[in-house]
Amino acid sequence: MSTVDDDSPPPSKLVLLHRLPIYTFPNPTLLHNRFTILDPRSTLTDYPTQIDPFLTTHSHSIRALVCVGPSPLDAHTIGLLPFLECVVVAAAGVDRVDLKECKKRGIVVANAGDAFSEDVADYVVGLLVDVLRKVSLGDGVVRGRRWARGEECELGFKLSGKRVGIVGLGSIGMRVAERLVAFGCTVAYNSQKRKLAVSFPYYENAHDLALDCDILILCCSLTEKTRHLINKDVMTALGKGGVIINVGRGALVDEKQMVQYLVEGKLRGAGLDVFEDEPYVPRELFSLDSVVLSPHRAVLTPESLEALADIVVENLEAFFSGRPLKSPVSFE
Repeated sequence: MSTVDDDSPPPSKLVLLHRLPIYTFPNPTLLHNRFTILDPRSTLTDYPTQIDPFLTTHSHSIRALVCVGPSPLDAHTIGLLPFLECVVVAAAGVDRVDLKECKKRGIVVANAGDAFSEDVADYVVGLLVDVLRKVSLGDGVVRGRRWARGEECELGFKLSGKRVGIVGLGSIGMRVAERLVAFGCTVAYNSQKRKLAVSFPYYENAHDLALDCDILILCCSLTEKTRHLINKDVMTALGKGGVIINVGRGALVDEKQMVQYLVEGKLRGAGLDVFEDEPYVPRELFSLDSVVLSPHRAVLTPESLEALADIVVENLEAFFSGRPLKSPVSFE
């Protein structure tokens, strides 16, 4: 916790850091230089038993909270903070935050905005090229000295000309589309609403989109409506030649069904950066050459973390100055 001295921010700019122990803010100095920071994870010796009394003690002065990474923020914790007015999530997804409670309380919420968009879009293309062209598989053949013994790597498939369906044509989805058009792919999409300024074909549901696509790329947020959006019917519609790329949230897909289809050859492959029960991954996937696995790293580059720290600070400064947030989250 920052100490208060002549150079410290005024108490009105006090910010609570809410985080799981495995997460840290990417540039803590940036926060400490502008705000008075309460970080109970770094000060409490017995967090589970001490956190509620700690929040109650400081509740009168906590108007803003930074949720670091995908740290859960539930109604109970929000209820301990009666003067809370602003939650800034240092992540793209806000599915771990009780948005219903925030809306009920009139608490404004912001997220990472465009901080990760370019890097995630690049990662999507990397996963897709890897799945189709068998890059990781070929790497294993070379490193295992199997190529030197005359083993040939399985042939991959070209990317150009593929029909790509993007589920969630937001900031990330649009950048993915731009990149894949440059590769010679055709793009269609399903999103919460039709984008009037977009010329790509729009499908009202993921099933119909899958029927007309070779590849499904999942970029949407996880909500009650999108949980298991990619179910057995959608995967069947995508077909044996279909590929799933998921950089959204693991629960967007019925993971058990996807694993079964991949094992049985009812899908061509998958590139997965997210999973339903992270960091645990279904062990059946480890032996599948058709699947590329990634430890939830699509958003992470030094550049994106710097941009994330900046947008969090900009949102906090806007809140304390009475200005609109830079990257507000809609409750719709």
